[in-house]
Amino acid sequence: MINIYFILTQSLNLVMGYTGLLSLASAAFYGIGAYTTALLMMKLNVNFFIALPLAVIISTILSFIVAYPSLRLKGDYFILATLGFQIVIFSILYNWVSLTRGPYGIPGIPQPSIFNLNFNTLPKFLILSTIFSLLTIYFFYLITNSQYGRILKAIRDDEIATKTLGKDTFKFKLSAFAISSGISAISGALYATYVTYIDPTSFTISESLFLVTILAIGGAGNLQGPIVGTLFMVILPEILRFLAIPDTIAPNVRMMIYAIILIYLMRKKTKGIAGEYGFD
Repeated sequence: MINIYFILTQSLNLVMGYTGLLSLASAAFYGIGAYTTALLMMKLNVNFFIALPLAVIISTILSFIVAYPSLRLKGDYFILATLGFQIVIFSILYNWVSLTRGPYGIPGIPQPSIFNLNFNTLPKFLILSTIFSLLTIYFFYLITNSQYGRILKAIRDDEIATKTLGKDTFKFKLSAFAISSGISAISGALYATYVTYIDPTSFTISESLFLVTILAIGGAGNLQGPIVGTLFMVILPEILRFLAIPDTIAPNVRMMIYAIILIYLMRKKTKGIAGEYGFD
């Protein structure tokens, strides 16, 4: 799960941390990747390593539906546009029962295999997810340290000044959103084949807010922040299991701890634990 969230938070970081756009649609593209992979593997008997790039392509194409009109909006209006897309995708996953099985979910999703090598045990899947996670981090290292990444930072810091230098800021924001959405689909594909069961409740607005929280705590605008935030937020619930907290109140205690941490960071460390960019 840490590897899956590494990929998710790095993809969201490209939009939030490097381009300065707060998106609430990450879980939607996460879900698109999961459902596309599951349906291709189960209904069309497509191999995971073929279904995965197809899921990335579909997620990227669908990202233009929300990005092209909404990126012309500013501030809160862009956030509301992504929120609307998130709600629409959840509604489709929940209500298109003939395709997605709606609230019943999709059970029995096959696990990845290639050349008679089946990733059907935890150690094998850990190796597979680690490879994808490292490749994703390296990919973002390359693009964020390139001229493209520097232009995204310039747009984040002063879009008007970037336009005066002759840069088409709309196209750069559009491409960043598309790349982020496509990479999010990789996490969805890995999640679907790891858990072998998916339903719409895994891809709600709460999940999108959780990803934003990871970036707020770990930090954004560099590669280290999302990694630190993911480790902290995914491992913390596991640490709390060792405390003798009754199951009935454990979720509430966890939310209280998250809230205390967020309040502290907002007051003392606005850039998160290891971030470079702070959200106003």
